[in-house]
Amino acid sequence: MITMTAAAGSGHPGGSLSAADIVTTLYFRVMRHDPKNPQWEDRDRFVLSKGHSAPVLYAALAESGYFPTAQLATLRKPDSGLQGHPDRNLSLGVEMTAGSLGMGLSFGIGVALAARLDHRGYRVYVLLGDGECQEGQTWEAALSAVHFKLDDLTAIVDCNKMQLSGWTREIMNLDPLDKKWQAFGWHTIDIDGHDYDQILAAFEEARDTKGKPTVIIAHTVKGKGVSFMENNVRFHGKAPTPEEAERALKELS
Repeated sequence: MITMTAAAGSGHPGGSLSAADIVTTLYFRVMRHDPKNPQWEDRDRFVLSKGHSAPVLYAALAESGYFPTAQLATLRKPDSGLQGHPDRNLSLGVEMTAGSLGMGLSFGIGVALAARLDHRGYRVYVLLGDGECQEGQTWEAALSAVHFKLDDLTAIVDCNKMQLSGWTREIMNLDPLDKKWQAFGWHTIDIDGHDYDQILAAFEEARDTKGKPTVIIAHTVKGKGVSFMENNVRFHGKAPTPEEAERALKELS
């Protein structure tokens, strides 16, 4: 993610790093998927609603084998399948074309309802940003998921408490976020979004919860793992310079 955004000279490293542990757990421990058969009908679906964090998705897809890792260097380049926001028509393994925030949960509900209608057993995972939870459409979708008792749907909120222009608490306070989801009827789990044991246990609990959807509120750190990026709003949508990238990679190694 650091190398990708630095090479592109643009991108969103902060929110990609905050979600890295969640996405890693999904692709390598939780989801059923087959890079050799990307359209396998019974695959679990991952929907990146916070589409600006595309680098973390692309990294997971490449490491899983959907396309060569060398292709990651083409991020945001003309004619690349790896644009600044995922496009399902351009890149293998991408389930939803993202851009405008607030749409992913609605899309995930449609996919979960399709599984029910088609008598398929796949699960749907939707990753949202906490700033994205300020969008009204997110809460309309939250009502719908409970109404339809979509227990094969799991939402994950990457709760890094920052958005483009500052702290979420100062822009549009979301607290208490867990109680809001509970009030809408969701089974709600609070975790440390950088603790692999807690992340995995939460996905297992979601799988075992019947009759209602589950939301995992994952408390994370923007820019996790890079000292000068952590909790630094500047790196929400700014790529590191070559010198910053070198320093960041040393810290992450």
